[in-house]
Amino acid sequence: MSDDTTRPAGATDGADPVLSLSGVDSGYGEVQVLDDCSVRLDPGEIVCLVGPNGAGKSTVLKTAFGMLTPWTGTVAYHGRDIGGMAPEEIVREGIGYVPQTDNVFGSLTIDENLRMGGVARDGGLEAVIETLYDRFPIIEEKRSAKAKTLSGGQRQVLAFARALVMEPDVLLIDEPSAGLAPNTADDVFEDVKEVNDMETAILMVEQNVTKGLGISDRGYVLDQGTVRFEGTPEELLNDDEVSQLYLGG
Repeated sequence: MSDDTTRPAGATDGADPVLSLSGVDSGYGEVQVLDDCSVRLDPGEIVCLVGPNGAGKSTVLKTAFGMLTPWTGTVAYHGRDIGGMAPEEIVREGIGYVPQTDNVFGSLTIDENLRMGGVARDGGLEAVIETLYDRFPIIEEKRSAKAKTLSGGQRQVLAFARALVMEPDVLLIDEPSAGLAPNTADDVFEDVKEVNDMETAILMVEQNVTKGLGISDRGYVLDQGTVRFEGTPEELLNDDEVSQLYLGG
């Protein structure tokens, strides 16, 4: 691997990150998953976390969102330490989260799901919901339908929209293409870019390495809870060592 391609975590262009994990150890109970993990997300970026199963990718998101408290290290949002805050507090700070599963309320209508996403808003709920319907017409057409009647791709769009009701400037997305047919997954990746166009920075976990990195500005390769490589999509996908060890090349 040449020295001018992929680089260690922490390489920056001088911008202040909107979200960062610095030297984080984290896990479940007494089981450590993240080991001195450092990741940063700059304003307006899409950053993709890739790597083998069990590498700790989803744990990064859960730690950033307050579902797990970092054992050591710092989770910072706009430079402010938010490690240990409850998820509902983090939502109010400006971070949204779309989990891989159970990310909509199936027994509620689309409209009710969106309203549930805005329970912590102080005002302006109607206006933001209408804006989201304009942005995602596929759910506007079905606003009175139960979420459980939606296709997998439509549910994912609803999950994005529900997380956006609070107008976060950071969205954490876990495996947006999981379980979707290839054509539907392509549509969902387009929707991820649409969310990013709303001036929302995105930190995303994705098993479809080529597709995930293909819409991203940067990527991190995790293994055993540690960032092994960081770089642009081109750097990661074209590096023989990264491909052979981690990306199935």
